[in-house]
Amino acid sequence: MARRPLSILYLHQHFSTPAGSTATRSYAMARALVQRGHAVTIACGQYAGADVGLSGPFRAGRREGRVQGIRIVQFAIPCANAQGLRARSLAFLRFVARCLPLARGGGFDLIIASSTPLTVAIPALASGRPFLFEIRDPWPELPRALGGVPRPVLAAMDRLATAACRRAAAVIGLSEGMAETARARGAGRVEVIPNGCDLDLFGPHIPPWRPPEAASHEVLAVYAGAHGPANGLDLLLDAAALLRGLPLRILLVGEGREKPRLIARARAEGLSHVTFLDPMPKTDLARLFAGAQIGLHLLAPVPAFAELTSPNKLMDMLAAGLPIVSNVPGHAARCLADGPSGIAVTDAAGLAAALAALARDPARRAALGAAARAQAVRRWDRRLQARAFCDLVEEVAARAA
Repeated sequence: MARRPLSILYLHQHFSTPAGSTATRSYAMARALVQRGHAVTIACGQYAGADVGLSGPFRAGRREGRVQGIRIVQFAIPCANAQGLRARSLAFLRFVARCLPLARGGGFDLIIASSTPLTVAIPALASGRPFLFEIRDPWPELPRALGGVPRPVLAAMDRLATAACRRAAAVIGLSEGMAETARARGAGRVEVIPNGCDLDLFGPHIPPWRPPEAASHEVLAVYAGAHGPANGLDLLLDAAALLRGLPLRILLVGEGREKPRLIARARAEGLSHVTFLDPMPKTDLARLFAGAQIGLHLLAPVPAFAELTSPNKLMDMLAAGLPIVSNVPGHAARCLADGPSGIAVTDAAGLAAALAALARDPARRAALGAAARAQAVRRWDRRLQARAFCDLVEEVAARAA
């Protein structure tokens, strides 16, 4: 049966192409929809580390163009993890205000609202059109678990999340834990479509690169991601302090409000085998992973992270064929056990022991890395997730019509 071409508005404030240093799930899903013959408009802001593919000037705080067949509408609204709660909240609300006229008047058949931030659900709810609500990070569940968010803000998030789940034609959760939060809020249709691996961008076919700080004899262990309170990177420096003297270099790539303090701590403690780099485009990160020997997947010890996260960086490392050391239980630990493609740890001593063992055992690194790539190909190929995503979009649109 021939598909009816759809006009789709995809709301994702933090959208990026692979030219940026942040997650590219929405880019991959939008590309898959375009390849099926649908017209996709991405509405986004200016997220730190993102590259949306547009280069022209902003006019009245807006610019637009086409990238890989996707219409991009970008608003001049900077947002970054390093910002405080007030600044980020203001950026979220400004994005809502700019998206409301687009969602109400754009003549779209369907809207996809991809959270975070949770506020992207507001234009979808106000549009009067059928919409899919995608939960990439469950709010307010994670902010509540991390602490530091005022109670009235959490209460407002609760009401918005419940409204989005109940009124969405379907809810997409990136993990079963996220899906359970939607069901608990009264969602009628919930599907789990996890993050996947970009097997073309990452893998053994990519030419390797190593930073000049990494000597040729050193085993390179890479953490790539945000440097914020949720990432718990003091654990990595605690482990690094136990690893002096080994031919092992620990590399941290990314940005966040904790990064200056972490750099100062590493310098004060004489951790000369720890190197910090700025965020880099996904294409450069792929070359770095190809030149590394170990991948690091770390989060702060918050119980909610066990089932309420689906880190894209874990998928990138699996695709690159890196053996992985992770301190995250639940979903991530099961993923590593499935290979087996890595080592699960719980504390700094365990992290140091795992890194030391892998640094001394190239055969074990090779076996775990090969299993990681095989697992990525067998189970986590992003094209499989994109197919399920597109099927759901088309089914929801057909039912609405």
